[in-house]
Amino acid sequence: MTRAVMWKKTDQWTWRELLVLLTLEFVFVIFVIKYPIQSGYEEWLDNTLYSGTLTGLTIAITLLTGLYLVGLRPKKLSWREVGVKGFSVRDWWRIVLWLLLLIILSVMAVYLTSFLGNTVDNSKTESLQQNVTLFTIVIGIVSAGFVSPLYEEIFYRGFIYRWLRTRIRMKWAIVISALIFTLAHFPTINAMPVNFISGVVFAWTYERTGSVVPGMIVHGAFNTIAVVLTAMS
Repeated sequence: MTRAVMWKKTDQWTWRELLVLLTLEFVFVIFVIKYPIQSGYEEWLDNTLYSGTLTGLTIAITLLTGLYLVGLRPKKLSWREVGVKGFSVRDWWRIVLWLLLLIILSVMAVYLTSFLGNTVDNSKTESLQQNVTLFTIVIGIVSAGFVSPLYEEIFYRGFIYRWLRTRIRMKWAIVISALIFTLAHFPTINAMPVNFISGVVFAWTYERTGSVVPGMIVHGAFNTIAVVLTAMS
């Protein structure tokens, strides 16, 4: 039995759940949390790294709470339905392979887009580089290496990719979910090529394993490497 067939057998979601959760992401998160709320955090903390970290935590709580209240609780479903479960020991070697693939493809994307004037610098990298200490590096790793992978893999792969996968062909589900994942990172436009590649790799990881945990591991390791390299630069 294929992954898609198994998911279709237990699928209880409709267009309503998808539209509500996409509205939560692309209206409330982008236009409320990423602007007025984050601005309030910046005035309060007077530090873009700390305010960005708190903003990420706020987004994580918002999206996971929304997913629970809209997609899980009304249907009496557990978090296992969005991929929060164990995976085969045999998948560990694939995790290493997927991480290496993601690194190689991301470096290629950054190199190729550099000819168009694209850079890897943004407000998050600049805030870390301005004050590189052990504490700020730890903050960066906690935010990018733990918080972001946790909620993003559950929300974008566990729910959105799975929702798409039960209704359209795998390649289109991967591409569309990766595009949604990329657009959700607005306004960090210069990172969008890498975000799209990441979205493809993470969706494929979920497709192959049936668990979002391997994707969290790859995602967390990749982001942690990025934080360390940013601090070292």
